[in-house]
Amino acid sequence: MSNLRKLLFPFSLIYHGITEVRNRFYDLDILRSKSFEVPVIAVGNLNMGGTGKSPMIEYLIGELSKKYKVATLSRGYRRDSKGFQLVEETDPVERSGDEPLQFKSKFTDTIVAVDVNRKEGIAKLMKFSPDVILLDDAFQHRKVKAGFYILLTAYNDLYVDDLILPAGNLRESHTGASRAKLIVVTKCPQDLSKEEMRIIRKKLQPEVHQEVFFTFIKYSEKIISENEEIKVERITSDFVLVTGIANPDPLIGFLNSHDIRLKHFKFSDHHKFSEKEIEELSKENRILTTEKDYMRLRNRISSEKLYYLPIEVGFLNNKSREFDKKILDYINKNEV
Repeated sequence: MSNLRKLLFPFSLIYHGITEVRNRFYDLDILRSKSFEVPVIAVGNLNMGGTGKSPMIEYLIGELSKKYKVATLSRGYRRDSKGFQLVEETDPVERSGDEPLQFKSKFTDTIVAVDVNRKEGIAKLMKFSPDVILLDDAFQHRKVKAGFYILLTAYNDLYVDDLILPAGNLRESHTGASRAKLIVVTKCPQDLSKEEMRIIRKKLQPEVHQEVFFTFIKYSEKIISENEEIKVERITSDFVLVTGIANPDPLIGFLNSHDIRLKHFKFSDHHKFSEKEIEELSKENRILTTEKDYMRLRNRISSEKLYYLPIEVGFLNNKSREFDKKILDYINKNEV
């Protein structure tokens, strides 16, 4: 923690008090949460960003859509539109937000919507008769009571090692983790040992009703443009890397593991690219970016030079079936 953030610790105590009172009011039904008949699964975190929510939502869509009619609801961070919006593949990113547009582009049969007001958003989604609704980044949205909560925490940034805002990056205290049914430690090394998993579980101190899973980022063997696919090992020095995500270090580490070192243009998470920035990036020969950034750049930079590297969630110790079973058991018990 920096010296400046240490000075902010008294304000963290105030923030902690406010969030604790709010959560207590919801726990006691002084503030009311809305439940829905349809199964609702919320994916979120205690930290500010960078835990891999989007890949987890995509994993759930991919698995659940084999059997169910799936809908997703996000707030559509940094979009220019207001209120409830159904997301279409042809939407400009300004209307839908980058991550919801990414979901719709990859899973065209899934109902994807955005609304800051999750309660109203779900009510409007019900008109489409979904079998299950996935709430993206909704762990703190207690006006809605999801039936199943999945809490994500990054391997290198566990919530138990952090402080509440503004001294740290926690949106609420560690006690909020008790709402989760499953805790997923994301972005783990693929060679993470069972002993280190045991140590992490002990640090997290899961409750009796909670199970802990460990996942890693599974990078594609190819980068993709509108016109072609190229094997990762064929990435050459005429590429530059452009990122607008919370933590690009795992991506850089993956490229370095293939002896690929690129000039890196690093922007903040969900960055809105200015015309001047687009003009400068367009001067580069070829651009490699993330899927999320691709959504924001695809209509502004020539398709001939813009590529993205797909990622997906991988489960350590072949625990994906066990994870899936927990989700499916919940849905089967709560189907309308």
